[in-house]
Amino acid sequence: MKIGYCRVSTSGQSIDLQVDALKQEGCEKVFKDTVSGAKAKRAGLDDMLSHLRNGDIVIVYKLDRLGRSLKHLVELINLFAEMGVGLKSLSDPIDTTSPQGKLITNIFAAIAEFERDLIRERTQAGLAAARARGRQGGRPKGLTPDAENTAIAAEALYKENKLSAQQIARRLNISKTTLYKYLRYRNVPIGAYKKPTVEKAS
Repeated sequence: MKIGYCRVSTSGQSIDLQVDALKQEGCEKVFKDTVSGAKAKRAGLDDMLSHLRNGDIVIVYKLDRLGRSLKHLVELINLFAEMGVGLKSLSDPIDTTSPQGKLITNIFAAIAEFERDLIRERTQAGLAAARARGRQGGRPKGLTPDAENTAIAAEALYKENKLSAQQIARRLNISKTTLYKYLRYRNVPIGAYKKPTVEKAS
């Protein structure tokens, strides 16, 4: 069975051109979405995937109507292959039911893998540079998200120099030992508390 899928980004755009082209191609069912391509959740796409059966062919007007990224597109193509489902684009030279189409699909998969490797390499390089500057990437080891928020508040209060360490600890409902641990995590220099001076009226 030929099954169509079409998508527009906003309700103000017309989907009729895609629907007409898909029906003219012989699609017996057409699934639709009105959502940005970057959105992970698409009801129409999910519905179509649940209806696909071995031997079906998914037809789209353009490939960018289907995948939200190259990686996502390749994942869908691989999923279709596992299900025994073909993919054809009316505006791109893609038809996975043909030998040429399968070749292009393999090239897409190689490009997506290359893209993942580059992202992984850049991430590792960034973390190495951060460590070289004396910082660890991500949340300090051993701190929960709630504890991290408390550490940020502790840093702000300590730098204001309006409260003593004991007063800050009491306000945040933590011990002085924990307060100092949080300050060290935040790389805050710990010094003696200086009580703010109050100018006397003349």
